[in-house]
Amino acid sequence: MTFTRYAIYYAPPATADWSRFAASWLGWDMETGAELPHPDIAGLDVAEITAVPRKYGLHATMKPPLRLAKGQTQAALEDACAALAARQQPVTLDGLQLARLGRFLALRPVGDETALNALASACVRDLDPFRAPAPEAELARRRAAGLSAEQDENLTRWGYPYVLGQFRFHITLTGKLPKPQLPVVEDALASHLLPLLPEPFEIRDLALMGEAEDGRFHLIHRYALSG
Repeated sequence: MTFTRYAIYYAPPATADWSRFAASWLGWDMETGAELPHPDIAGLDVAEITAVPRKYGLHATMKPPLRLAKGQTQAALEDACAALAARQQPVTLDGLQLARLGRFLALRPVGDETALNALASACVRDLDPFRAPAPEAELARRRAAGLSAEQDENLTRWGYPYVLGQFRFHITLTGKLPKPQLPVVEDALASHLLPLLPEPFEIRDLALMGEAEDGRFHLIHRYALSG
């Protein structure tokens, strides 16, 4: 399969009850490259609620999607991901919680995020030689949304505003919801997903992802954190 962009994710293991439900909630299996049936929840159009994040699959972004720089190859990126993971240790947090990020719903970590943020920063810095500069149109689009000075500096240096000091680990569960719908969807996820969430929450590997021509992201390989 030919990929247009690559990204480094935390991709929850498909063996856990919570991640199986959440992947079905989104409707896309990154590992098999297949659509999943949405859970049937009365009063909710889950397909519509999850339409925007579906193509990315169940994930938290560690290194935002990038186009390969001139002279770089997927094979070289795979080698760099393996080397990065070999230098990093697994991360353990107290758990996960459902949170509002503006008008989106996501899972956020509970506990000390210092090691987690350091891992994400290493992904951003160590793999940046593989990133082609962002097109000017993309930079202008991001700036039009309104950025702080630090976010604009990140955009210029790293191609994305919300990295390093602006990074917030999150596993996206919805698109942008109308304000009246937020508590309804929140209650549904609280009933169906929260009882399944892990305690503690462990990150034991990084996932190299590829974006296909249709915009869907696929798992290329997992790299165990073995430092």
